Amino acid sequence: MYLIGFDLGSSSVKASLLNAETGETVASAYYPKTEMRIEAPEAGFAEQHPELWWENACRASQEAISVSGVDRRDVKAVGISYQMHGLVVVDRQMNVLRPSIIWCDSRAVEIGNRALKDLGDQEVLKRLLNSPGNFTASKLAWVKANEPGIYAEVDKFMLPGDYLAARMTGEVVTTPSGLSEGVLWDFVADAPASMLLDHYGFDHSLLPRIVPTFSEQGFLTRESAELLGLNEGTPVTYRAGDQPNNAFSLNVLEPGEVAATGGTSGVVYGVSDQAKYDPLSRVNTFLHVTKGGPPRYGVLLCINGTGSLYSWLRNHLTFGNLTYAEMNKVALEAPVGAEGLMCLPFGNGAERVLLNANPGGSFHGLEFNRHGLPHFLRAAQEGIVFALYYGMEIMENVGVRSDLIRAGEANMFLSPLFRQTFANISGAVVELYNTDGATGAARGAGLGAGVFKNRAETFHGLQAVKTIHPDLTDQSVTREAYARWKKIVENR
Repeated sequence: MYLIGFDLGSSSVKASLLNAETGETVASAYYPKTEMRIEAPEAGFAEQHPELWWENACRASQEAISVSGVDRRDVKAVGISYQMHGLVVVDRQMNVLRPSIIWCDSRAVEIGNRALKDLGDQEVLKRLLNSPGNFTASKLAWVKANEPGIYAEVDKFMLPGDYLAARMTGEVVTTPSGLSEGVLWDFVADAPASMLLDHYGFDHSLLPRIVPTFSEQGFLTRESAELLGLNEGTPVTYRAGDQPNNAFSLNVLEPGEVAATGGTSGVVYGVSDQAKYDPLSRVNTFLHVTKGGPPRYGVLLCINGTGSLYSWLRNHLTFGNLTYAEMNKVALEAPVGAEGLMCLPFGNGAERVLLNANPGGSFHGLEFNRHGLPHFLRAAQEGIVFALYYGMEIMENVGVRSDLIRAGEANMFLSPLFRQTFANISGAVVELYNTDGATGAARGAGLGAGVFKNRAETFHGLQAVKTIHPDLTDQSVTREAYARWKKIVENR
């Protein structure tokens, strides 16, 4: 018996097949083989076309099935993880009306700020736990104000994962966790956020039908099953935003447990049993993904420019001549602190941790006779870690701190320098696991379909493959460098 998970990211769509009996990933594939483009038709804009997501999901699924040799009839459920906060709008025939406005797009910041002011800070934060900021609801308000012809045709608006599931099943549905990611969930009423829907003048019929995170949410149609290489009627039984799903994939489900990831963006995500919020919305509180039991809340810190910064450096500083693994080795040639060279990794849209400011990425303290490629690469990795820790200090005020942080052995955490710097500055032990978002989605599908009966069965086969302890020799130097970095940020 097998389960398949899809991870709809900013760079690619990945599909992974999980053997439900052993908990082993038997095959994975991703498309495109080069990173998906993020279109920026204007400064601060970031868009991708949902049809490309679907095409890449089909190719990844077909390749994973082909490589594994698994009979499509043995795949019993589908799970979906997706890039959070994006907006997809469709008409009554489910035709996409415009490219998706994705998570790192900054165009709706002022719309969200005005809504917070008009509705009242205290009331909004009490009920929604976040400012409407630059989230999905505010992005739809931007479409309404700036593209009225398109808005008039909108029958439903969706998150990226809702769209992918709709292409699979023909059913347009969403989840409470998903709505909370778009700041469309009222935590007091335990229902969609009527106060914000009404403020923006949205007809409530634009909302998809709401289903539980772990449940039968639709079944593959004949057409979609053929395109995916799967069996008609296979149920979709789980969906979650990429960061709640990353935490789920790492078995981070209970208060005090913390997950991290370093993909296109960098995230630290801590679980709480308290519906607390940051008064300035620099970190955000959403519904975590749970099946039964009391509600759990995910406190999320996001830095937009992590893997995206490293990709930019590879393409424009090394001209693509070095692999990421080679870049990581070169970075180690510079000492801790990069001899005073500092990087602010804020070049991928408005940063929530900076109150939705968009200062751009930058290097500081460059000396032409002293610094070279190793310093740039080290400063970039240290700058990403410093930015994450800057947000982690804010998370402590919302009650989230841990001496143990879990992450998948992937992306930036493949770098020995990055993961050691992360452990040194946070003071936490970092455990790396043999998992990723697509595998986590497959496990979620198993739990949603009833293939797994409990937590132990769900995470059978999940193993820590590396453990990184803080290096006391380098820790003080790292923290001195962070203090200098923080000063630059706060005086920018």
